[in-house]
Amino acid sequence: MKKTILRLSTLILFTSFILGGCKKDETKLYFTGGTAPVLSATAASDTVSYLNADKTVLTLNWTNPNYTFTTGVSSIDVAYNIQIDTVGSNFTNPAKKEITVSKDLTYSFKATDLNDIMQNQLNLAAGMAHNLEFRVISYLTNNSAQLTSNSVQYIATPYVIPPKVPPSPSGELYITGSATDGGWMVGGGVGVPANQQFTKIDDLHYTITLHLNAGQEFLFIPVNGDWGNKYACKNTVDHPQPKTGGDFGYNLSDNFPGPDADGTYKIDVDFQKGKYTVTKQ
Repeated sequence: MKKTILRLSTLILFTSFILGGCKKDETKLYFTGGTAPVLSATAASDTVSYLNADKTVLTLNWTNPNYTFTTGVSSIDVAYNIQIDTVGSNFTNPAKKEITVSKDLTYSFKATDLNDIMQNQLNLAAGMAHNLEFRVISYLTNNSAQLTSNSVQYIATPYVIPPKVPPSPSGELYITGSATDGGWMVGGGVGVPANQQFTKIDDLHYTITLHLNAGQEFLFIPVNGDWGNKYACKNTVDHPQPKTGGDFGYNLSDNFPGPDADGTYKIDVDFQKGKYTVTKQ
């Protein structure tokens, strides 16, 4: 029995030695570098304007950074971050625009895209030429191995976007309806009380603060005493309207719903966005 145990132990040791000797060395993967993307820009003949809103006005192209590891050029997908700022800010502006692109080596802008970036992201004034600067930052997963391209410039003038709802043609705005203390306007030249006229902030913005009755309705009218035109909301059966405000339009079908409780309310009307709000005071 002892002899058998001895032979078995010897066999196990020999097998372990053989297996240990056959173990392959592990191949370790190391990042060895890459080349910063080279960025170029092609401007179309069409410029940034309302008439060209849906046309491509600028296309960016950049080279592959060719990320390399110890095994050779990487086949890992590379992501790119396009940064847009004004010349002179050196991409330090907190309001700069950033667009993420996966795999592609090109990106195109329509006029409406750049117009939106200039006005709503970079907060640039409309009607004035601005010098924009673009660059591309390439990276692997987890924002590692970042490489920054050269920068290119493009001059564009943002345009004023037409308002979503045509503003009052009279330059005035009134409220009428069962929700108001004055009730529904009779029409035929018989208008609403003076305290139901909105205060005009500018051509696209109006405001009023007044008492509203619970569970009733109202409308906005551009000419006091005239039912020829009105501002209203869509069919409220198909398009439920929040009592705190929402979308509105010119000569739509349904009345605005009033608040659930009597009280003093502030109503703000924004023709640019086609929105109104009702805020309890």
